[in-house]
Amino acid sequence: MYFVTMTDKFMSGWGLAEGKINKMVVQCDTLAQADRIQRNAKRRGEMRRVNICVNKPRYGNHVFISWKKFADLSGPWLD
Repeated sequence: MYFVTMTDKFMSGWGLAEGKINKMVVQCDTLAQADRIQRNAKRRGEMRRVNICVNKPRYGNHVFISWKKFADLSGPWLD
């Protein structure tokens, strides 16, 4: 299992992430899926610090995590 982590600059600091950093984490079954998400995330202007990791990421209370699964994504994430 692979995880693609990224900081969403647009969503950070308001809504459910008020006063926090919004991290989006996409769970992928294969490295090919993770590479695809990473490549597309780097094209998006609001995403920063895009990484692939094999360990489930853990963050402190200052981070709001948006969990996604590869199978649930569509549109520009899968270009």
